[in-house]
Formats: sequence, C-alpha cells, structure tokens
Amino acid sequence: MKTLKKVNKISKFFKKNNKPAEKKNIGKSYAQASLPLMSKVLKIKETFPKLQASKIDSIYKIISSTGKLKPKLNMTIKGPLRKQVIIPMSNDNKFKFMESSSSHITNLNKALKNIKSEVIADFVYNDIASITIITNKIISLLNLQTIEKYVKNVNQINFDSVKTPQLPQSKLYLKIISLSYLLENTNTPIMSDMIKTIIKSNHIFNNIVIASKPRIIKVSPKSNIVII
Repeated sequence: MKTLKKVNKISKFFKKNNKPAEKKNIGKSYAQASLPLMSKVLKIKETFPKLQASKIDSIYKIISSTGKLKPKLNMTIKGPLRKQVIIPMSNDNKFKFMESSSSHITNLNKALKNIKSEVIADFVYNDIASITIITNKIISLLNLQTIEKYVKNVNQINFDSVKTPQLPQSKLYLKIISLSYLLENTNTPIMSDMIKTIIKSNHIFNNIVIASKPRIIKVSPKSNIVII
C-alpha cells in the first residue's frame, strides 16, 4: 500500500516567484572607502617623513579643501554706478539741454573720438539738480574735461550756471571707537562740532564730505569712553 505524501498546506497559498533574484547594491567596505584617503596620507608622509601625525592631518585637510568655492557676501546696498558723469546745472539749462539730447550725445561722441577715447556716451537723463550722462566705460580725467568743454560750449546753455562735471561718490559709514568722553586735562565733554572740525583738518578726509552730524554715544552711562 502506497503512503500519502505529506503536503505543506500553507505553501499552496503562496505563488512561486520564478524571477531571478536581484543582486543587492552592497556599499563599499571600509577598506575600499578609505583606500584613496590612505594613499594621499602616505604620499604626504613620504614627501615629509619627519612630520608628526597631527601636521600630516592638517596638510591633508588643506589639500582636500582646495578647489572649493569661497563663500560670497551679498551686499544689501548697491553702490553708485561709476560709468556716468554728473553735471550740476540750473533747471533752465537742463530743460534746454534735454530738448536736443540725442544730437548732443552724437556730437559728444564725436568729441570723444577726436581725442582717441574708447569711451562712448550712451544716453543722458535729467536728474534732480543735474544732468547725468551714462557711458560704456569708467571715464578718465581727459574724458571728463572733454565732456565739460562740450557742455559749456553749447549755445543755449548759460556757461556760468554749469558746474564742474563729477563722478558719483560712494557713501561710507565711519565708526570711531575708544575715545575719551572728556577732553584731555579738562571736564569739558567732547562735542560733535569738535569731531567735525578734527575730521575736516585731517588730510585723510580731504575728498570726503560729511553727510550727517557726528553722533556721540557713551559705551555705558558710567563709562568715560565714547563711540562716534
């Protein structure tokens, strides 16, 4: 008599998967990952055999960091455009000049070409107390003199009310620290007018115009040191 084969009753509820088993993506071993690191360290050690381990580590960090982009600071305040010439003049002169602005730009470029300048005047616009000529490059002193000569020789323009052309100026913030609140050998506190006089008398600030009154702030109520 034949014996009945034992059947696994649970296995019949599962379908057989005939697909070939996929290979798992096994990561690199520690030895494989550290191989490039070890080779670089060994090269440094061979080049500088007397260096200590800490120094070798420092050199490796410097080598590894080369090629990385340095962080850039984004300025929140835009500086003045240097490719322009500001010519202060009266409102009447501005109106007369702007009436024929296109022809003035053409003639001005001819004058610049005559002195073999690479500067080109692109256009001109009317500002609050001046006209501003936009150029393709930052102009030199010779270019500035050529522009001044042309503008002052325009027939409709009153020569006396046209001031010397100038380049735009930057606005800077100056902070002076660790100054004594009292003047030397006196009980007189330092005043903003005194600071203004000192700044004007210093040759470092020859081309600087003070935009606002200097403000004096004590470091603390009981301190004798101020910040300006």
